[in-house]
Amino acid sequence: MSVKILAVGKKHESWVTEGIARYEKRLRKPFDVSWQLLPHSAREGDAARSEESERILAKLDRGAFVVLLDERGRNVDSPALAATLQGAFDAGRAVVVIIGGAYGAEDRVRDRADFVWSLSKLVFPHQLVRLILAEQLYRAQEISGGRPYHHV
Repeated sequence: MSVKILAVGKKHESWVTEGIARYEKRLRKPFDVSWQLLPHSAREGDAARSEESERILAKLDRGAFVVLLDERGRNVDSPALAATLQGAFDAGRAVVVIIGGAYGAEDRVRDRADFVWSLSKLVFPHQLVRLILAEQLYRAQEISGGRPYHHV
């Protein structure tokens, strides 16, 4: 079991790489994370969204549990995220988390997603979203393992 992150955009900036590495070195299976960066489109607007959505869909395995990060998604707390991911692992499904491009993802990506997740009502830059995601995956692991990382 693993978590694959598909992110549209350029490589991690150095401060993001350092932050992600901090959380990833603490992760234990099944929260084994890999990143695949997909190039952003040279187009704009709907054309860019369409091209990037096609690239994303081409990378998804049929049986994967797909999580789409989208500002219009469900806002959940950390224990609920941990339970969602653990449910996918318990069902024997690999998890794929999608961070779309600047124009978001088309409805066909949303339709393919098993869970559409909003980190916040605020909008964050993609580099920061990557770091927040790494921390939340680590937090989910700790919660699922019954360790005291989350204090209610």
